[in-house]
Amino acid sequence: MGRAVKVEIKILGTGCRKCRALEKAARKAVEELGLEAELKKVTDIKDIMEYDILLTPGLVINQQVVVSGRVPKLNEIKQLLLEALNTPATGT
Repeated sequence: MGRAVKVEIKILGTGCRKCRALEKAARKAVEELGLEAELKKVTDIKDIMEYDILLTPGLVINQQVVVSGRVPKLNEIKQLLLEALNTPATGT
Protein backbone atom coordinates (compact mmCIF):
# COMPACT_ATOMS: atom_id res chain seq x y z
CA MET A 1 0.00 0.00 0.00
CA GLY A 2 1.02 3.64 -0.46
CA ARG A 3 2.16 5.93 2.25
CA ALA A 4 -0.50 7.74 4.25
CA VAL A 5 -0.76 11.44 3.56
CA LYS A 6 -2.33 13.44 6.34
CA VAL A 7 -4.64 16.29 5.42
CA GLU A 8 -5.40 19.14 7.82
CA ILE A 9 -8.98 20.36 7.60
CA LYS A 10 -10.49 23.28 9.49
CA ILE A 11 -14.14 24.23 9.64
CA LEU A 12 -14.49 27.96 10.26
CA GLY A 13 -17.73 29.00 11.93
CA THR A 14 -19.41 29.83 15.18
CA GLY A 15 -21.55 26.70 15.28
CA CYS A 16 -24.49 27.62 13.09
CA ARG A 17 -26.53 25.02 11.17
CA LYS A 18 -24.45 25.48 8.01
CA CYS A 19 -21.21 25.14 9.96
CA ARG A 20 -22.39 21.84 11.44
CA ALA A 21 -23.52 20.65 8.00
CA LEU A 22 -20.09 21.45 6.54
CA GLU A 23 -18.34 19.59 9.34
CA LYS A 24 -20.55 16.54 8.82
CA ALA A 25 -19.96 16.59 5.04
CA ALA A 26 -16.20 17.00 5.47
CA ARG A 27 -16.04 14.06 7.87
CA LYS A 28 -18.05 11.93 5.43
CA ALA A 29 -15.78 12.91 2.51
CA VAL A 30 -12.68 11.95 4.51
CA GLU A 31 -14.25 8.63 5.46
CA GLU A 32 -15.38 7.80 1.92
CA LEU A 33 -11.94 8.63 0.50
CA GLY A 34 -10.19 6.68 3.25
CA LEU A 35 -7.93 9.59 4.08
CA GLU A 36 -5.94 10.23 7.20
CA ALA A 37 -7.07 13.68 8.25
CA GLU A 38 -7.04 15.97 11.23
CA LEU A 39 -10.29 17.92 11.41
CA LYS A 40 -10.55 20.95 13.67
CA LYS A 41 -13.40 23.34 14.33
CA VAL A 42 -12.42 27.00 14.60
CA THR A 43 -15.20 28.81 16.45
CA ASP A 44 -13.51 31.87 17.92
CA ILE A 45 -14.34 34.88 15.74
CA LYS A 46 -10.83 36.34 16.17
CA ASP A 47 -9.30 33.11 14.88
CA ILE A 48 -11.79 32.97 11.99
CA MET A 49 -10.90 36.55 11.01
CA GLU A 50 -7.28 35.48 10.51
CA TYR A 51 -8.43 33.58 7.42
CA ASP A 52 -9.84 36.73 5.81
CA ILE A 53 -13.27 35.32 4.94
CA LEU A 54 -16.40 37.44 4.88
CA LEU A 55 -18.98 34.70 5.39
CA THR A 56 -19.03 31.45 7.32
CA PRO A 57 -18.89 28.56 7.12
CA GLY A 58 -15.40 28.27 5.76
CA LEU A 59 -13.49 25.20 4.70
CA VAL A 60 -9.71 25.27 5.04
CA ILE A 61 -7.57 22.45 3.68
CA ASN A 62 -3.85 22.47 4.50
CA GLN A 63 -4.03 26.13 5.56
CA GLN A 64 -5.73 27.28 2.34
CA VAL A 65 -9.30 28.59 2.33
CA VAL A 66 -11.06 26.63 -0.40
CA VAL A 67 -14.72 27.51 0.30
CA SER A 68 -16.47 30.22 2.28
CA GLY A 69 -20.05 31.33 2.76
CA ARG A 70 -21.68 28.08 1.66
CA VAL A 71 -21.83 24.35 2.24
CA PRO A 72 -20.34 22.57 -0.77
CA LYS A 73 -21.76 19.24 -1.92
CA LEU A 74 -20.03 16.06 -0.81
CA ASN A 75 -18.48 15.42 -4.23
CA GLU A 76 -17.02 18.93 -4.31
CA ILE A 77 -15.41 18.43 -0.91
CA LYS A 78 -13.96 15.12 -2.08
CA GLN A 79 -12.51 16.80 -5.17
CA LEU A 80 -10.99 19.57 -3.06
CA LEU A 81 -9.40 17.00 -0.77
CA LEU A 82 -7.97 15.05 -3.69
CA GLU A 83 -6.56 18.26 -5.17
CA ALA A 84 -4.98 19.10 -1.81
CA LEU A 85 -3.20 15.76 -1.82
CA ASN A 86 -1.49 16.77 -5.04
CA THR A 87 -0.48 20.22 -3.74
CA PRO A 88 2.36 20.76 -1.26
CA ALA A 89 1.02 21.85 2.13
CA THR A 90 1.99 25.27 3.42
CA GLY A 91 2.79 25.63 7.09
CA THR A 92 2.04 28.57 9.32
